[in-house]
Amino acid sequence: MLDTTKERISSRVPKPVRKTLEEAAALSGATLNQFVVQAALKEAHAVLERERFVRLSRRDAEVFFKALENPPKPNARLRKAVAAYRRSALNAPD
Repeated sequence: MLDTTKERISSRVPKPVRKTLEEAAALSGATLNQFVVQAALKEAHAVLERERFVRLSRRDAEVFFKALENPPKPNARLRKAVAAYRRSALNAPD
């Protein structure tokens, strides 16, 4: 079943910001609340899209997948770091 509970979000803005938002809302035929929610949701989707996915050029994707398929052997510094991590993880509090 779809949750139809409404949550409240409020914010304080300078008067000129509110006037601008009200004008834009009126021009788009929305209430101030509808306009702000639509704009915020649009930006939220853009941020999530940008941050959830990695976009690579064809060349970069080929390099990336080649590295995944044929990883280099761990060097001494990496082996030392893994050993230190394992020691600290074993001693970490639950």
